[in-house]
Amino acid sequence: APSGVRPPPDLVHRLFDVDHVAEQVTWLQSQGWHARRLLPNGGELLPWPTDGETLDTLSLSVGVPFPWRHQLPLFHFDIIVYTFVLAGDHEGEIWRYEIAPDAWDAVRAATSLAALFSTWTKGIEAGVIGYNDFNGWLSVSDGTRSGLDLLQERAPSLDPLAFPVSVALHPLLRARQAECGVNVSCVDRGFECMEELLGEIEAIRTSLGV
Repeated sequence: APSGVRPPPDLVHRLFDVDHVAEQVTWLQSQGWHARRLLPNGGELLPWPTDGETLDTLSLSVGVPFPWRHQLPLFHFDIIVYTFVLAGDHEGEIWRYEIAPDAWDAVRAATSLAALFSTWTKGIEAGVIGYNDFNGWLSVSDGTRSGLDLLQERAPSLDPLAFPVSVALHPLLRARQAECGVNVSCVDRGFECMEELLGEIEAIRTSLGV
């Protein structure tokens, strides 16, 4: 591993039921970004988990096309959480979950961490991510407008789902869910599926003693 990069705590392997964690994630965790709002819309890099509460966040993973437990919450943007898929055919993908009532909007944000950062960089170049003088953050805004409409108008070649803006109940969301393998029938039973996940999470936390 590069100098200064430490392996993840053993708890990470136990919580997410994986035998390895990608080097890009361990590198990212070593950069010292946790106390800084460097990401668009003031997003923050989440630290390695220290208890089982991290699994509770994954109750938003309704209908995902991989074992819901095989993902690490990575970024937090107000009402949106991005995760890194740790294992299986979807390993390395970035998924997003919006904390919105009855939305059930699990969807892939990017095929990789590199693709996500590249899209955000292109967003800066396209003028849809700018510096906010008020809070000192990068914002998905051109100074007067923000959000999904801005992205679709000013940067139509960029994937709007890569950006931390609300897409709850937008037609684009359901189409993209189908494209990336989300179980739409489970989404239609959103609350029921989330209740099932919560039950599984409680059982796993009990079994792990976390």
